[in-house]
Order: sequence, then C-alpha cells, then structure tokens
Amino acid sequence: MPQQRSEETRANILDAAVRRFAMTGYDAASVDDICADAGVSKGAFYHHFPTKQAVFLALLDGWLKTIDTGLDGFRAPTIPETFVKMTQLLPVIFAAADERMPMFLEFWTQASRDETVWDATIAPYRHYRDHFAKLVEDGIAEGTLKEDIDPQAAAQVILSLAVGLFLQGVLDPQGADWQKVGEESMKILMNGLAK
Repeated sequence: MPQQRSEETRANILDAAVRRFAMTGYDAASVDDICADAGVSKGAFYHHFPTKQAVFLALLDGWLKTIDTGLDGFRAPTIPETFVKMTQLLPVIFAAADERMPMFLEFWTQASRDETVWDATIAPYRHYRDHFAKLVEDGIAEGTLKEDIDPQAAAQVILSLAVGLFLQGVLDPQGADWQKVGEESMKILMNGLAK
C-alpha cells in the first residue's frame, strides 16, 4: 500500500508538472506551483525529485520510453518494409504528445540553455540515429538497400523526416492523416534507397 501511494504521488507530481510547464513555461513554473497543482507537500516533491529539472528530465524520459517501446515491436521481413511499418508508431507518438506541444517546445528551449537538458535531449537523438543507421546497414547486408549508401547520412534523413512529421502533426493535428503521410513519405525515401 505505501509503495502504491508513493507511485501515485510521483505520477501526480509528473502530471502537475507537465501541465504547469506547458501553461507557464519551465522558468516560470515553481516547485510550489507544481506541489499545489499535484496536491502534495514540498517534502513529498523532494522525496521523489531532487530538483525541478529532475522532474523535467523525467517527463522527457517517459515520452522517449513510449517511443522506444513502440520501435522495439516493429520488424518486417525486409529493412525497407521495417521502416515503412515504423510509421504506424506516429499515432502513438502523437497521442503521447496530446496537447503537450508547449511542453516539447520547452524541452528544446531548455536544451539550448542548459547543458544537462541538452545532454538528455541529444542522447536520444543520437540513439535513434544509431538505431536507424544499424537498420540501414542491415538493409545493405540483406541486399534490399544500395551498397553505396552512407548509413549515418541515411539515418539522419530518416530522423529528419520523423521529427518533421512530428512537428507538423502536433502543430496541425487535423491538417492531414499524419500516419498515412508518414507511410507514403517513408515509401518514397525507401524507394530512393532501394537496390
């Protein structure tokens, strides 16, 4: 029972923090505000998080874990098919971003000002770039992708496509069927890389 209560308190703090950061921005949001919104004491806050920045980074980490969990489940018979299949993750990513666009803008803004946030933001980017580069290498090895492709460059293009689709989707959620746009865009890209 105490463990469950502790987990609920932590979840309440995270929920309050994401709302507060999205509403007022990271700098303007205080620990007092977050505690008031979560209905917890400052002692409870500091029991779970040593700083406001730790909450901020926990939110980033939680969102990235959603993406990682999704990526782990996508493997098709060929690497080009795997990349196209990964676009099915877009609705999950958008749902996780649901009305949190200001929060994501805060991540990027804070990353430009704070080395710790920058490190926490760039590490996943590099992780996804390396993951996609490895898949491109696998596609070259299986003979479905051209041999003269630079896997790192191809991975950066794929990542650019993913980030661009994410931004468009959260800025204009009704502007298109973003999963379909993602799928068609990835097919175009994979056709250009195909052997």
